[in-house]
Amino acid sequence: MREDVKYWIGFNLVKGIGPVRLQSLMDTFGDVQSAWKANPVQLRAAGLSEKLSRRIQDVRREADLDKILTSVEQEGITVLTWDDEAYPAGLRDIPQSPPVLYLKGELKDTDRWAVAVVGTRRYTSYGRQVTEEISRALVHRGITIVSGLARGIDGIAHQAALDAGGRTIAVLGSGVDRIYPPEHRGLAQKIASQGVVLSDYPLGTPPEGGNFPPRNRIISGLSRGVIVVEAGRRSGALITAKYAADQGREVFAVPGSIHAPQSKGANALIQQGAHPLLSPQDVMEVLELSQVGGGQPKRSELPSNPTEAILYQTLGLEPLHVDDICARVELPVEKVTATLAVMEIKGLVRKTGAMEYMAVSESEAGYEAEG
Repeated sequence: MREDVKYWIGFNLVKGIGPVRLQSLMDTFGDVQSAWKANPVQLRAAGLSEKLSRRIQDVRREADLDKILTSVEQEGITVLTWDDEAYPAGLRDIPQSPPVLYLKGELKDTDRWAVAVVGTRRYTSYGRQVTEEISRALVHRGITIVSGLARGIDGIAHQAALDAGGRTIAVLGSGVDRIYPPEHRGLAQKIASQGVVLSDYPLGTPPEGGNFPPRNRIISGLSRGVIVVEAGRRSGALITAKYAADQGREVFAVPGSIHAPQSKGANALIQQGAHPLLSPQDVMEVLELSQVGGGQPKRSELPSNPTEAILYQTLGLEPLHVDDICARVELPVEKVTATLAVMEIKGLVRKTGAMEYMAVSESEAGYEAEG
């Protein structure tokens, strides 16, 4: 790790020194090390208030940066700064990009193809199903799933990505050594081994409420688009959606019942211009990601759950309208359409027209169906 990383960590420990002030200090002094070693008079001349100047002096006196850097290395944590080539390109371009990132796990070049999946902690069974199916379908196409490791939709999205053998990135509102919620510690370990757990907060930072809204800019910044599955009127997922819009990212929302409080925020996003997400293919087309992962659907050997199985058995080699499919299987239309969308990504079914599907033949799909 570079010698100057400790000075980046030092400024990261100073409350009130964010991206704007740090950039100003670096512009004044030339580099982060010179800025860190500037005396109080120089800091005041550079435009810092006396209060901020004192805070820097306090951290210099109290923090052993060499010891902190050693601890970071011993914990297997990677530190990326603005000066690192490995710093995520998409994140670098957002307003007030975080100067320092702490990572457990390893970022890969393929993570530039990332989509965020976020939503409420108080999800419904519909929200769970859609989150799982969307996340699985996207990772099958080589897309990395980004979310916030929170209870509810976030955790479901991470787990679905892992279960499908894909990559996922968790962005924390605490230090990477302070996993929250505590019941997601095991999930975080799995994510670090198959993706990345990251934060811009110093090690030891507790999961305080005020930390979470700012971290949402990182979730959207790492992503090409943000999918809001279920969200109430005051859900933090709507903050992520707003950051995404401000950053020029595409926003998708899953339509829900007008009577469900969990869908009011998502439905409102659609009303405000977000893309209504009716199929994972909508994401691929809007974000022009059709060539990711070779551009071909990753096919499952067999339908992976009872709903897929019954739909595959119901469909033939002639197109069938969704309304007819629902009547035959006696399942809600939202469940049928969501499942068909995933099956289409897997190569089990083909969409032949508006709301019409047909099964892919066994020889074409490359497997034998069970009788």
